[in-house]
Amino acid sequence: MLAFGNGGGLPLILFPTSFGSYYQNKDFGLVGAVAWYIDNGRITICCPHSIDLESFYNKSIHPANRMRNHNAYENVIVREVFDLARRECSCGRVAVCGASLGAYHAANIAFRHPDAVSHLISLSGSFDVSSFFDGYHDDNIYFNSPYEYLPTCPTHGNTITWASSSAPANGTIRAMNPIAYPKF
Repeated sequence: MLAFGNGGGLPLILFPTSFGSYYQNKDFGLVGAVAWYIDNGRITICCPHSIDLESFYNKSIHPANRMRNHNAYENVIVREVFDLARRECSCGRVAVCGASLGAYHAANIAFRHPDAVSHLISLSGSFDVSSFFDGYHDDNIYFNSPYEYLPTCPTHGNTITWASSSAPANGTIRAMNPIAYPKF
């Protein structure tokens, strides 16, 4: 994992895209684009590695094992990366961000752990993961596919009320008003 900043400000977990590595966001210039915020202690960025080749894209193992690998990755992110970032920045929650499959990781973790995530930036992600599992489906796949589980969550206006063991009883996520784009 790469980290940028002095441990001040908002901790931002920046996931790589499909097949990406922990240094991808630095190499693509994303870290440089927000250097002012890093240098002035507004954010600290943590860039974890991805295991997508061992989980979603690993066709040599059974789909249930692919999802087990993904769940293990999520547990490391939530229990170790988040804890390190919160400790370094002296704050209770983190922001998550990603593009492509990194957008999926950021959003899925934010939806599943709203008690740990304060901000979500998800750019061009796909939230139906069923295509990775060759027709196989179980509860682990369901509860990691926002396309499937989000519609079953109770909503109140633009707020999703969360009912999971990992969120406080009053855990909520606020959804921004969607932007309507014209059809071309």
